[in-house]
Amino acid sequence: MNATKSASPAETVSPNPLLMLGALLTVYVIWGSTYLGIRLAIASIPPFFMAGTRYLAAGGAMFLFAWVRGAKMPSLVEWRDAVIAGGCLLLVGNGGVTFAEQYVPSGTAALLIATVPVFLTIFAWLSGLGPRPGRAVCLALLLGLLGVSILARPGVKSSLSDQNNWYVGIVVLLIASAVWAGGSLYSRKAARPTSAIVGVGIQMISGGALLLLVSLSTGEAARFDWTRVTAPSAFAWLYLVVVGAIIAFTAYIWLVRVCSPALVGTYAFVNPVVAVLLGWAIAGENLDGRTICGAAVIVVAVVIIVLFSNRLKRTAVVQSSGKMMATS
Repeated sequence: MNATKSASPAETVSPNPLLMLGALLTVYVIWGSTYLGIRLAIASIPPFFMAGTRYLAAGGAMFLFAWVRGAKMPSLVEWRDAVIAGGCLLLVGNGGVTFAEQYVPSGTAALLIATVPVFLTIFAWLSGLGPRPGRAVCLALLLGLLGVSILARPGVKSSLSDQNNWYVGIVVLLIASAVWAGGSLYSRKAARPTSAIVGVGIQMISGGALLLLVSLSTGEAARFDWTRVTAPSAFAWLYLVVVGAIIAFTAYIWLVRVCSPALVGTYAFVNPVVAVLLGWAIAGENLDGRTICGAAVIVVAVVIIVLFSNRLKRTAVVQSSGKMMATS
């Protein structure tokens, strides 16, 4: 953003506290519940087909809504960057979660995806987009690895086949987290439409199209039988489209514009808690001591990273401002 650009009235007025609280709770609960929604949806819908149609429907609806309201159409460069970001965030990121939940409980998946801030911190430092992690952040990174190692162990009563599937799910989730983090960093400098709704819409359309291509290439779409879709799966798919994608993303976009990054970033360690509790209460997923221990370690690690990373950013800004004043 251009530093000389004057702030708009919407940016200078403090948001309504109740509206802000409502948006935060929306992101906390809805994004936390989408892990269980994915689990229910793929019970009778192929994973990549489910994810692809979900994002095409949500992205198409948002794009159409913005177009009817007179939003400017995106350029080819903006479409190109949307395809790249959608490939990272939705094809590999969300697609990986959807695939892995065939073998891993939704709560465990959410806990491993909570390592995204860990990858963000490392990648931002290595790419020069962020400060070097301090001691507290380095300790948090080690805690995050410890939490992952605790969750990565399959149950002692699992068969060899189940154990292999478990490890596949764990590896896919970690790759999804890393690529999501890389895609998020790329999105910072990507060309975006002036309309935030159009930007999110074309990213969903791009990611959804890529997911459908994977579904078609693997034969998922050909094997899909509409008559075998259960009512819970159909309802979960609709929930993921309307509530998970459109409503929660809209709330998140608004929060990013009006709230501090530290406050918005709290969703990273609230979502897993919601996902674990919902998976246990609704889907009957196992909530044993290993899961609780791994959850606690990862949540603590993410809390430290979110809080101290934002403190480092504020310190860097202050130091930069001081140097500018000294040389002016």
